[in-house]
Amino acid sequence: MLDFCDYPSSEKALRFFEEFSKIPRGSGNTKAIADYLVKFADDRGLEVIRDGSDNVIIRKAATEGYEDRPGVIFQGHTDIVALKTPDCPINMEKEGLQLYRDGDFLRAKGTTLGADDGVAMAYALAILDSSDIKHPEFEAVFTSDEEIGLLGATALDTSALHGRMLINIDSDEEGIFTAGCAGGAR
Repeated sequence: MLDFCDYPSSEKALRFFEEFSKIPRGSGNTKAIADYLVKFADDRGLEVIRDGSDNVIIRKAATEGYEDRPGVIFQGHTDIVALKTPDCPINMEKEGLQLYRDGDFLRAKGTTLGADDGVAMAYALAILDSSDIKHPEFEAVFTSDEEIGLLGATALDTSALHGRMLINIDSDEEGIFTAGCAGGAR
């Protein structure tokens, strides 16, 4: 369940979340979501890098007046824990989620919602799509297969990144905003 706050880009982020939730993106099945992210960047003339692990980096130049500020890296992962109820007919390898609004909340019919880490993806896309959010150079890093062992993050070539500050948007506690990592020690 998602409760989007009343921030200026929240509705835009919610629209992106609803759009990419139509794409199956369970762990080990991240090609289609990586294709979506590359097309998103290409459609907006943004610099994009994709590696063999379906990690995607999208870079947006600083807005006027912010060129001399340190770049920011915003990171989230593309995969979800693809679980469903026993009576749910959705083939999570081939079909996206069926989302619906329940008052101020967004829910999925018979499946996990994919908010972990769809929230990070949605907000990153809203920032990348925005023409009115002032920012230094902005890099959105979308790693794959986090839910099955941080595989994408481990494979990511970080030498391509310019930013000096990284904000990882991921958490495992409802109502808690975590800037860092929710877990995963090896």
